[in-house]
Amino acid sequence: MHHEYSFLFKPVNALLIAILGEPGEKYLRAMGAQPGEVFWLPDHVIMAMLAVALLAAVLIPLSRRLSVERPSNLQQMVEMIVLGLEDLLEDVIGPGIGKQFLPFIAALALFIFTCNIFGLFFFLQPPTAKTSTTFALSITAFIFYNVIGIRKQGFKHYLKHFMGPVPALAWLMFPIEVISHVARILSLAFRLFGNILGEHTATGIFMVLVPFVVPWPMMALGIFGALLQAFIFIMLTMAYLQGAVVAEEH
Repeated sequence: MHHEYSFLFKPVNALLIAILGEPGEKYLRAMGAQPGEVFWLPDHVIMAMLAVALLAAVLIPLSRRLSVERPSNLQQMVEMIVLGLEDLLEDVIGPGIGKQFLPFIAALALFIFTCNIFGLFFFLQPPTAKTSTTFALSITAFIFYNVIGIRKQGFKHYLKHFMGPVPALAWLMFPIEVISHVARILSLAFRLFGNILGEHTATGIFMVLVPFVVPWPMMALGIFGALLQAFIFIMLTMAYLQGAVVAEEH
């Protein structure tokens, strides 16, 4: 059965209201509350915090029990993921360059996949089915690759990358390049949002209509979709990093 809110939405907000009191009308409007709704934290924020907490609960203890002689099954799985991301970064960005971005890309991949997978559980909600989450992720990726490009090439040289190869056309190319880069925020955010929202909605509808037939195939499809959307997001981010770091001189 599909639920509009996760099982944590009401108890978490009831606790916050008991501690802090009810939020004001301006705050509720800023949070997008519907008439009659009173809460401190929207459901997608609670779910994003849950994703971070789950990842920390798994990875922090694992980091303290790493073993070369007798690695656990979880350690081997994480090592396989890390090595795969390292190879991908080296292939996309360049040998000896891509590996330095592993922490950022791995954090994006794990967080997005965990958020996406929440859509398979009726008592949870995927935070990536909300534009607030996907825009936060896309803006983070946008700021990161531009800051890396400026640090790598210097501010003036990085700006030249936006002006095209013909100096006489720089006045035309610069706004076009700026718009194309800003459009990447929209592209990353809406692609992730649309796919996860669509999958989550379809799964909820089918599970209501035919609950004993569809759930397992839909869950398998949901896991694949969660993985695929996380992969697409980090691949595009790596491509943008490659353009920022290995930009040719004009």
